[in-house]
Amino acid sequence: MFVDVALRTIMRVMWFAGGFHWMTVKGRQALPAEAPILTLGPHSSYFDAIPVTMSMSSIVMKAESKDIPVWGTLIKYIRPVFVSRSDQDSRKKTVEEIKRRAQSGGEWPQIMIFPEGTCTNRSCLITYKPGAFIPAVPVQPVVIKYPNKMVRIVIALAVSHLTSHRGVTSLGSVFFFSPQFLPVYTPSEEEKNNPALFAHNVRRLMAKALDIPITDYSFEDCQLAMAEGQLRLPVDTCLLEFAKLVRRLGLKPQNVEKVLQEFGNRARKMEGEKLGLEAFAHYLDVPVSDMLRDIFSLFNEEDNMIDIREYVIALSVVCRPAKTLETMKLAFRMFEAEEDSAITVAELACILKTALGVADLDVSRLFAAIDAEDTGKLTFGKFRSFAEHHPNFSEDYLSTDNTGRNGCPHQPKATPNAKPQTNGFCPDFSPRDNHHDTTPDDSVKKHN
Repeated sequence: MFVDVALRTIMRVMWFAGGFHWMTVKGRQALPAEAPILTLGPHSSYFDAIPVTMSMSSIVMKAESKDIPVWGTLIKYIRPVFVSRSDQDSRKKTVEEIKRRAQSGGEWPQIMIFPEGTCTNRSCLITYKPGAFIPAVPVQPVVIKYPNKMVRIVIALAVSHLTSHRGVTSLGSVFFFSPQFLPVYTPSEEEKNNPALFAHNVRRLMAKALDIPITDYSFEDCQLAMAEGQLRLPVDTCLLEFAKLVRRLGLKPQNVEKVLQEFGNRARKMEGEKLGLEAFAHYLDVPVSDMLRDIFSLFNEEDNMIDIREYVIALSVVCRPAKTLETMKLAFRMFEAEEDSAITVAELACILKTALGVADLDVSRLFAAIDAEDTGKLTFGKFRSFAEHHPNFSEDYLSTDNTGRNGCPHQPKATPNAKPQTNGFCPDFSPRDNHHDTTPDDSVKKHN
């Protein structure tokens, strides 16, 4: 009891020193027997840890944290669920441990989970990961609000990497924090058997309480959008839609490098031969479906044919977004001429349009800068050398002044009634109805 009070006091003093002088808690926190799991959102910064320190609930955290001096000792007191990145079975073991504790009848402390799995800028709720919902027990949603405008600005800056969390708390401002405990959500039998549906419905409930939209974008989409590669995706790229469809069809390979090399070799041998929908399905070894038609439409040309090389480039970007040069090497190998291993300006435009997921792109400045001898051809060696000496080549030579970034390379599919937010990342996919609905099938076939 003494340790519990001491820890709460220490944490409250720490947050006070950081500028959080007022904390208004709304609603009632349920007992562990009523709701073994608390789902929190939106997740935007380390400030979101305040409810953990207020309630001393358990959390899911990486195993390395327990070795941090002082903090590691203190954190063990709340009996967290440790995740080991070095253990390949860690995710499965973590879910099993959460399930064991959640079904213990209140013997363990409540577990607080941020189901988004990553930080966002609070303009929407992205797709929830199912871990908190697999145990099929009642959960209590907790929405996090920052009434103080200064905090929202600080979070936006931190998420965009313009400043650090620790730096902003030294500004001397007074911040407000207001967590709200919503009523316990008890899953239906259908939701118990379908964690994705359970997660989807809880997310809708929390979005309504926050008065923000939900979006089909996921943790993986955030990783793709914010990847630190040399080709930073524009806000209106169609590759986010492409990545979502790839996941749902189970087309994202487990052995990424091997599969991409195989696809690249096959595409090179086809020498630009175009494929129709049936041939495309045969190439991927999947049946024709509505989702496959959606993927096909992203690359569809006027004659209802696609260049498979563009699909391979897009797949490379979404599978390894930070490895720009690896994607470009693969692309050059598919497009280069046999006699000189070089590509033309038109082929570079096709490659970069596909890699950025845009409909139009002027690459003439970039091509001219690399092709100093004015040969009209580029090899990958020249491109790589230029990229290594000009790591910001995309920003410097493919700026918005000379691009037409207005969607997908060929036939973009607009989202009906989408409401773009200020960050350009969260169109509103919120359903109009307010109760249970269904979610699409997440997988058809897995490529090894």
